[in-house]
Amino acid sequence: MAQPSVAEVTPARFAEVEARIARIDDDARAVDGHPALGDAVWLDLEHPTTESAGFLFGDRAYAHIAPSDNGAPSDNGAPRHWTLGLAIAPEARIGGTTRALVAAAAAHVAAHGGGRIVLWVLGAGPDDDAELVAAGLQPARDLYEMRVALPLPRQPEWPAGVRERPFEVGHDEAAWLEVNNRAFAGHAEQGGWTASTLARRIAEPWFDPTLFFLAFDPDGLAGFIWMKVHAKHDPDPALGEIYVVGVDPRAQGTGLGRALAIAGLQAVHERGIDTGMLFSAADNEAALELYRSLGFKVHRVDRAYECEVAAQ
Repeated sequence: MAQPSVAEVTPARFAEVEARIARIDDDARAVDGHPALGDAVWLDLEHPTTESAGFLFGDRAYAHIAPSDNGAPSDNGAPRHWTLGLAIAPEARIGGTTRALVAAAAAHVAAHGGGRIVLWVLGAGPDDDAELVAAGLQPARDLYEMRVALPLPRQPEWPAGVRERPFEVGHDEAAWLEVNNRAFAGHAEQGGWTASTLARRIAEPWFDPTLFFLAFDPDGLAGFIWMKVHAKHDPDPALGEIYVVGVDPRAQGTGLGRALAIAGLQAVHERGIDTGMLFSAADNEAALELYRSLGFKVHRVDRAYECEVAAQ
């Protein structure tokens, strides 16, 4: 069977084709019950790098490839990290569409220095494993989307000497980056953030500094919780997401993480949100124990697929 015809989309054309991409994502969502493309793709479509690229298969499928925010080669020689997104309408899920799109993205990465491609598939299952392995990607790690009904039947209990306040744009960036990168050292997505990484998130329309809380102890910034509100989108209700919660290693084990989580969920409930949501690595037992103790249950399993691409 002939391979699908894939057309490359340069960053200069992203705005032109974004509506087509959204329709493909909506078609996939109508069948799967969740979006196909994650936040990283939409963010890059709005603010692309010079090395970003898209690949369209008519109006039925789309692939997006871009260097991640922390995608530069590391000092220890770790490979560059590229983020891949795939959205394929139901009628295009035959005939090698996935393999053709992944091959086009891999060729782009090879021509731009190579590195590790990471594709997150929401609600991944055995069919995804088979299709993506055939395309050259291997299952690497799972992420749980977890949800809880709000309000929680408890109040935050802050460790002695801790005070909290909202994030102040233009004042707290440097301190937050230091604590975030210590808390998530080695983490593929959340670790290694730079000032530009944070600035891109702050510039997003959903960003609300009054839902970004910092906790200080006598030694300085000890932890934080950053909340994100998702508007209702059938079949999902409005959601209050724990976008990221982190505790400086020096303050871990004090109960600060639990207090921050409760405070963040309390804040979104006060804005009319009745369902809390977060993502947690499936192998992070300490985090899962905390979230389950607050009532969170697994709603969906997402999976990262990866491959290494040599420079051309």
